[in-house]
Amino acid sequence: MNSIVNIEWIGDAADGHLRLLDQTRLPNEVAMLNCTNVSHVWNAIKRLSVRGAPAIGIAAAYGCVIGAQHKNFDRAAEHLATSRPTAVNLFWAIDRMKTVTPRTPASLLAEARRIHDEDKAMCRAIGEHGLALLQASCGLEPQTNGQSAIEKQKSILTHCNAGALATGGIGTATAPMYVAHERGAAVSVFADETRPLLQGARLTAFELAAAGIDVTVICDDMAAQVMREGRIGAVITGADRIAANGDAANKIGTYSLAVLAKYHDIPFYVAAPSTTFDLGTPAGEAIPIEERGDHEITEGFGVRTAPHDVATYCPAFDVTPNTLITAIITDRGVIQPVNERAVRTMVGQSVAVGR
Repeated sequence: MNSIVNIEWIGDAADGHLRLLDQTRLPNEVAMLNCTNVSHVWNAIKRLSVRGAPAIGIAAAYGCVIGAQHKNFDRAAEHLATSRPTAVNLFWAIDRMKTVTPRTPASLLAEARRIHDEDKAMCRAIGEHGLALLQASCGLEPQTNGQSAIEKQKSILTHCNAGALATGGIGTATAPMYVAHERGAAVSVFADETRPLLQGARLTAFELAAAGIDVTVICDDMAAQVMREGRIGAVITGADRIAANGDAANKIGTYSLAVLAKYHDIPFYVAAPSTTFDLGTPAGEAIPIEERGDHEITEGFGVRTAPHDVATYCPAFDVTPNTLITAIITDRGVIQPVNERAVRTMVGQSVAVGR
């Protein structure tokens, strides 16, 4: 995984461009997209070639540089903000780029690179803060006693992809996994397939396997069974927007996992950088939920799986209420219990305020 770069700027500020890994073609093909105009960046975000809240924000920041190259920064920023409505990092990054003066390609590129580097550092911090929680709930320890130690461990269950492919670093939900793996623990992960676009099967399984982490793919509706069998020590997911009270929007199906985890007395963790918090949105019901096209359900990979003209409903996200979240792991520390007071104490006012 480390050999694959999902977001990078190629060339100088005046005439360089953004290169993105086209995640719609994984795992069968590793292909890059060269984005030389703002429409290329917008389309890459919209069609999920680049996805994951932090990665979307980074891509949008570089998109603003391209807008400045073409003397239309304001129009570029406005257009990029229409690409996807739920991930707050998109708007946070664009708003931050608007503060740059002068708005020259060179100044803007320097800021976009800072955003990118900061996200990498935040991912690492999330991994460090989350490690102790996974050690406690799953028994992750370095392999010093052979197989007997491994047999005492339980697996981690995750949903969608909140890994290196979704960020500028080692991921959010995957960050503690990577840190544990680096330190010699035998990390075992169950990855939900994640219907309808299979980000868990296509992306999470791809990157974890490439990193040498043991990963098993299951269909979304198998999660309850593996929990019942006692295989799961913790559930950890990312988030696309977290409200002031700690309600968290993430890929559709996350809420179901939180309900199941509560029933089976399994800790449910959300991992996200401070840039994913939206203190201007008081609670989850105010988070805008993106709806995707019907083709993602009826023929997502080119093979029709439902009758023609059948009605569909395709929300891309759902909201997990704070009462079902054991803790939120951030780059600044762990929020536990999860409530508005604890959220504001941890992340303060220096994060996104809703749109």
